[in-house]
Amino acid sequence: MAAAIDDLVAANRILAREGVVDGFGHVSVRDPRDPARYLLARSMAPALVTPSDVICYDLDSTALDAGERTSYAERFIHGAIYQARPDVNAVVHSHTPAVIPFGATAVALQPIFHMAAFLGAGVPLFEIRDAAGSATDLLVKTQPLGEALARTLGSANVALMRGHGMVAVGGSIPEAVFRAYYTGQDARLQADAMRMGTPTYLTPDEARSATQTMAALVSRSWELWKHAIAL
Repeated sequence: MAAAIDDLVAANRILAREGVVDGFGHVSVRDPRDPARYLLARSMAPALVTPSDVICYDLDSTALDAGERTSYAERFIHGAIYQARPDVNAVVHSHTPAVIPFGATAVALQPIFHMAAFLGAGVPLFEIRDAAGSATDLLVKTQPLGEALARTLGSANVALMRGHGMVAVGGSIPEAVFRAYYTGQDARLQADAMRMGTPTYLTPDEARSATQTMAALVSRSWELWKHAIAL
């Protein structure tokens, strides 16, 4: 349990240092003691998270030990995805600027380099207007909206949220952080390539092969990022 909390704190600080999140955004991990629970910091800037800020939730996103600590309004993103995806053990939600145009246009986000090969599984777009049936503030603040987002995500590794940001998931905290980081990098590179001409994207076979290769190397980035926040 202590190791999971330490990794969760590190993930918050890494995502902030690498510009994936700023004062907003959050990352969670499935509770290693009970798959029907998850761990998420209290509502605060990710770079400032400490172990004492971590709250345990059930999969309906009801806090079990919050005390006086305030919860993120969008905690339902996490609980609903864990309910729908037994294979997912970590979830990142961010407002990474580079992905926003892809959620607001008809241009699909695609893997343009091997580090983002996991995007080859598809990048669905969550339209909260359809899910809510009316205008909202774009925040996923209820369980039904969280469930709608989880349905949109389906079996993909990343989903975009129109006018809002994205979610990235993984089988571990390092994998989810890796995917969140490299989704932003891919979005920047794709936008640059489109300004230069017509991009050549990874083929489905290339994406599958590169995903398998990079999955074995996630720890390399994770250890580098952990070292950087320890300095």
